[in-house]
Amino acid sequence: MPRPDRARTVDDVLTPPVTEKRPTERSHHGDVVIDHYEWLRDKEDPAVIAHLEEENAYTKAKTKHLSLLQEQVFEEIKARTKETDLSVPTREGDWWYYSRTVEGLQYGIHCRVAARAADDWEPPAIPEDGSPLPGEQVLLDDNVEAEGHEFFSLGSFDVTADGTTLLFGVDVEGDERYTIRLRSLDGSGREFADEIPGTAAGALFDPSGRYVFYTTVDDAWRPDTVWRHEVGTPAAADVQVFHEPDERFWLGVGLTRSRRYLVLEAGSHVTSESWLLDAADPTGEFRVVWPRRDGVEYDVEHVVAGGRDRLLVVHNEGDAVDFELVSVAADDPQGDRRMLLPHDPRMRIEAAHGFRDFVALEYRRDGLPRVAIARVPPQGIPADATPDDTLHELTFDEELCSVGVGANPDWEQPSLRIGYGSFVTPSMVIDVDVASGTRTVRKQQPVLGDYHPERYAQKREWATAPDGTKVPISLVYRHDLVTLGEPAPTLLYGYGSYEHAIDPAFGIPRLSLLDRGMVFAIAHVRGGGEMGRLWYEHGKKLHKKHTFTDFIAAAEHLVDRDVTTPDRLVAQGGSAGGLLMGAVANLAPRLFAGIVAEVPFVDPLTSILDPSLPLTVIEWDEWGNPLDDPEVYAYMKSYAPVENVHAVGYPRILAITSLNDTRVLYVEPAKWVARLREVGADPLLKVEMAAGHGGVSGRYAAWRERAFANAWIIDAAGAHPSGE
Repeated sequence: MPRPDRARTVDDVLTPPVTEKRPTERSHHGDVVIDHYEWLRDKEDPAVIAHLEEENAYTKAKTKHLSLLQEQVFEEIKARTKETDLSVPTREGDWWYYSRTVEGLQYGIHCRVAARAADDWEPPAIPEDGSPLPGEQVLLDDNVEAEGHEFFSLGSFDVTADGTTLLFGVDVEGDERYTIRLRSLDGSGREFADEIPGTAAGALFDPSGRYVFYTTVDDAWRPDTVWRHEVGTPAAADVQVFHEPDERFWLGVGLTRSRRYLVLEAGSHVTSESWLLDAADPTGEFRVVWPRRDGVEYDVEHVVAGGRDRLLVVHNEGDAVDFELVSVAADDPQGDRRMLLPHDPRMRIEAAHGFRDFVALEYRRDGLPRVAIARVPPQGIPADATPDDTLHELTFDEELCSVGVGANPDWEQPSLRIGYGSFVTPSMVIDVDVASGTRTVRKQQPVLGDYHPERYAQKREWATAPDGTKVPISLVYRHDLVTLGEPAPTLLYGYGSYEHAIDPAFGIPRLSLLDRGMVFAIAHVRGGGEMGRLWYEHGKKLHKKHTFTDFIAAAEHLVDRDVTTPDRLVAQGGSAGGLLMGAVANLAPRLFAGIVAEVPFVDPLTSILDPSLPLTVIEWDEWGNPLDDPEVYAYMKSYAPVENVHAVGYPRILAITSLNDTRVLYVEPAKWVARLREVGADPLLKVEMAAGHGGVSGRYAAWRERAFANAWIIDAAGAHPSGE
């Protein structure tokens, strides 16, 4: 085994690590596959770790020439970021909660200050210098909690309704299993004896503060059980509240904004079920809202109308492909329904948010997110009211922009907090007074240095897929450095799975690309959620290849329009977007100068065939079940990146992964890289040895990793390394 601390050389020329072949047979539906690299799955094997370290050494040596550029990009990110800063305080009960960062510290600090009066909804002013607010109480300093650990992630954070006790859950490995602790907020810092290891994220107190509700995961990392813990008792005495035996379903537990009901939610990719419990009886029995029916998804939200408890239900039952909104009685949710917003194929309803005096609705139209507000009169909405009478959409001037409902935890608040931004407009926090419609910008993301939004342009174009479907592409660039129609170095990003939409958003790290004359583009391919539910349906299971051909069509469109050329075009995607990267590398390698695949799902068939692996059974609703269905098996095998590596001129490839990732295991890109080398390609593999699916923890460490990827992209696209 070569030494892991240095890459091997022959005649002073770097040669890549040689991955040992240990044949493993896989046989399904009469198809026998010999996998030479499955042995890399065992991260307890010292030989596996040694191999990964050697890959890191090789990548470091091959990218040594980018060290100066990487440091320059890191310094640009750092210089543009206000390092000592505060979030906008959010009112909940008698306190304003916020977090702040301090220059030089990796993690945030969670704080609060007392509200001045019960009816005072004006948040405290944020000091320009980012200094603590007067009367600040520090609830949790992540920097202190992270001491002595290479990785730190906060998965649960909650405070009792009376403000006296803090709950927090911490992961120091990157495997998304959190240990819950409780701490007094009386100023003593006293830690309770309560300690609950091995939990999923999202634990919370019941309204009384006497109980903690949390979930645990099974061997496949699926949250499958909800527990109730009584404060002051050992974790061994915790009560199992609900167990979900169906391996397709995840469990979650929450609390309505009104604090009237505890909510259990069970959901697969295509089916959901909710259960309610009166929060005044936390040891009682949950009752189902609508019994699950395969293919029916719904969410519930509590409101009070006409003095009665009602539930808003967003669902896709029947022909409501893009969902509709109905209201049912909370005490009889399976009884009569009142239609509030019927299905409209031009409008994908995503969520309803209930407050004492109004309802906020999130939906999509024309490929972009929208928010509307409806006031709820004390006597309830008149039976003959139409959506046009009650629903008022928030409009904005930019053609491409994103808007969404932000942190709004208090049931009685008179305003709605939203987030707004675009590719060129740094994100804003805006409070909308529901009664008057007045908007108040509470904060805009600061961008230090020489940032002038008027220098940048954003636009949308449409590519034509092989089946004639029009695929949207978003573009952003500096118009004083780039003239569309004169080829420029370009980064094309894509995802295209789980109905996840990639919407217009500002990013400081992206400026290091744009200011070097690069075009940043997003291909909004099928499988995502940009264009409604059918956009998703037509890019999953036996339609998955649309995701790949849409992305290729977008790349060809950019080349045909002379936005770029293949020798200056780089593709990027992560997780399921990494599957996209692996697929297009096999299908259209000559279209790209480079491909960046982050935590890439490039060996999907092997993973989805093994129900014992994390999250596999859950994924069958997204990809199909190749274990039982030979058609699904053959289809997945026809596009799986590892299965389809062949002798062709591959572009430069950078694969980035994490040793402790539980969602996409590091073994997938490790096997992919080994297969690519078999056919003469020279890919690079970078393995974060103390990280999870989201990469390294700590903002400076994350900036360095982003700077590394951006430096590689700049180099692969042939952009000028020094910028303007």
